[in-house]
Amino acid sequence: MSGHSKWANIRVRKGIEDKKRSAIFTRMAKVILVAVRQGGNNTDSRSNPYLRIALDRAKKVNMPKSNIVRLLENFENRKSDLKTFFLEGYGPFGVPVVVEVETDNRIRVLAEVKFIFKSNDGNLGESGSVLYLFDKIGEIEVVNLTEKKKLELIDLGVIDFYKNLVVVNYVDLSDLVEKMEKRGWEIVRYGIGMKCKSPMILEDENKLNKLLDLRQELEENEDVVNVFMGIKNE
Repeated sequence: MSGHSKWANIRVRKGIEDKKRSAIFTRMAKVILVAVRQGGNNTDSRSNPYLRIALDRAKKVNMPKSNIVRLLENFENRKSDLKTFFLEGYGPFGVPVVVEVETDNRIRVLAEVKFIFKSNDGNLGESGSVLYLFDKIGEIEVVNLTEKKKLELIDLGVIDFYKNLVVVNYVDLSDLVEKMEKRGWEIVRYGIGMKCKSPMILEDENKLNKLLDLRQELEENEDVVNVFMGIKNE
């Protein structure tokens, strides 16, 4: 029985590690696709600097080359039919949620997102039911965001910081990116985001984890580009 228990434990540990690895690769796939979009839907890393940076990050987490090739080929085959739009709803505990999707099959992704909301005690709403609660912002993720850089960015009109993420007025996004690149700062990604005007505060860890489960399931959907939640804890 001890031998059986030993191998059972090994299988359990391997299963946990495989799940962690899969989650890392899923997140990395999102980063790669964001980089492709930032480069004008260009899947050629030789002429898309954002994609080069993303592929370097993928290499560091040992993402298989076959996964990357398949991901880029799939995007290339679909990109002429892709449409971007927002889906809106409420997660558990009445937290407003905005989901940005990019898909070539609106009916399919609508059904999938609706099911994810329902299975996590949420509800998908109609267009305009939640989006008005959010402001459009610009987001820039920077490598090694030091205090010195923050002071410079404040002088340039930056609104806020969160870890290595810089929050700016969305109308100033392109101008700020250009100024940062001229300074030689390494930018991981940038784009338009959504920030809740009156975010909720969830102090209960169990409630927060339940909401994060919803986020994770949404982000694992291949057609979901971004998930914005109206909570202060983000």
